[in-house]
Amino acid sequence: MHERHPAANGPAIPTTRRAPGIERASWALYDFANTIFSMNVATLYFSVWLIADLGASSTLYALGNGISSLLVVLSVPLLGALSDARRRRKPWVVGFTIASCVACAAIGLLGQRTLPITGEGTIGGLLPAGWHPTFASVGWVLVAFIVANYCYQAAQPFYNAMMPELVPPEEQGRLSGIGTAIGYVGTIVGLLLVVPFFNGAFPLFGALPATVIGTLRSIVPYTAHAGRVSTFVPTAILFLLFSLPLFLFCRDRQPRPGRVNWRQAFANVAHTLRDARDHKGALPFIVASFLYQDAIGTIVSFMALYAVKAMGFARGAETTLFLVLTIPAIFGSYIAGRLVDRYGAKRTLIVSIVSWIVLLVAMILVPTQQSFWIVGLFIGLIFGAVPTAERPMLLSLVPEEEAGRFFSLMLLSSRAAAVAGPLIWGLTVDALEPTHGTGLAYRAAVVTVALMFAGSLVLMRKVPDHRRRSTRAPV
Repeated sequence: MHERHPAANGPAIPTTRRAPGIERASWALYDFANTIFSMNVATLYFSVWLIADLGASSTLYALGNGISSLLVVLSVPLLGALSDARRRRKPWVVGFTIASCVACAAIGLLGQRTLPITGEGTIGGLLPAGWHPTFASVGWVLVAFIVANYCYQAAQPFYNAMMPELVPPEEQGRLSGIGTAIGYVGTIVGLLLVVPFFNGAFPLFGALPATVIGTLRSIVPYTAHAGRVSTFVPTAILFLLFSLPLFLFCRDRQPRPGRVNWRQAFANVAHTLRDARDHKGALPFIVASFLYQDAIGTIVSFMALYAVKAMGFARGAETTLFLVLTIPAIFGSYIAGRLVDRYGAKRTLIVSIVSWIVLLVAMILVPTQQSFWIVGLFIGLIFGAVPTAERPMLLSLVPEEEAGRFFSLMLLSSRAAAVAGPLIWGLTVDALEPTHGTGLAYRAAVVTVALMFAGSLVLMRKVPDHRRRSTRAPV
């Protein structure tokens, strides 16, 4: 054990009562805000705009995504240690969020001022003859994406570490579930509010009146040309707008006075993994989180492609697919939060992982598109259970004053998983598709995802159930 200064690193006093309702609601609403960014930029529009509309290589996009993940790996543990040293989480959330919003808007601004207006749905655009994207031509847009994506991710561990000061431990599952559920509402709302700037229509409902969409594009800057390039400024505005309640109403309740011990803060980073061994179950849980986050991230990334290639869905159905599957996730997240409070985080997490394995096997076996939709709806129902349970799960394993750097470590785990899982999927499909066909290749890739969940389930057996040991769930 490394030496700790008692005055600087003493334990935080556990919260015994709820923070005011407006503060808890403002914290949960931030989940709503940041999922607007993750859906519209990280999932739907940026990569397709860069690769399909502008003709850039997949390697160029992978480079930008990899750099932002590498910056997270290198910096967030240090920032988490500094956050815990002062127990000030809100300033980091505010700073990173504002930076992400500015950079997100810059993608749209630079995309229309420095690059050709081209691609699906654009108005008045023209691709110059012989123009091809190069690193020099798209470099500044790529830098803006790297900054936006990095800052969005970097805010997460500080945001998660704010939760113990808002409610007592026995209510953390409920608050976490509410936040996750509201986040899925943000996914739907963000998609519906931004897609008209892309194509002038609502998914499932059709085109908006020309006067309405014209008014919207005249109010929001850098949206007049439509197309994917016009989605980034509205996304930035919505992300910032729904983050404002956290900026205004949340506060750090136990900030630490005095100067930060910089040397100790940086030394803490080197000891985080070693410290995980000192807290029973923390290290197996973090490794388990790597595996199940790897699995979830992979299936989310490729589920739309699986539907098209293995199940024969029409191309372009991914927006509707994500929209429909997100609706049951709202209710599932809230239910999972109640289950965490009643039965404990570990039991809820294990049930969620087992459910994932069962549904992935069903996904492989179903023969028709109709049955695939049924499996997809159940996947949506359990999708939010893992993030809902894992926050209180980690908080039950480590001291509250060290929550920031352990959440940072989990973020590192998920960022590494974001690279590993898709690579395994791609290698599996590329190896099997030429000789065994598309259907079998994609189903084999789903098997690799199920095996990741199975590995996390084995590791979860080594994680103690503090809920079972300390309290009894009400009958």
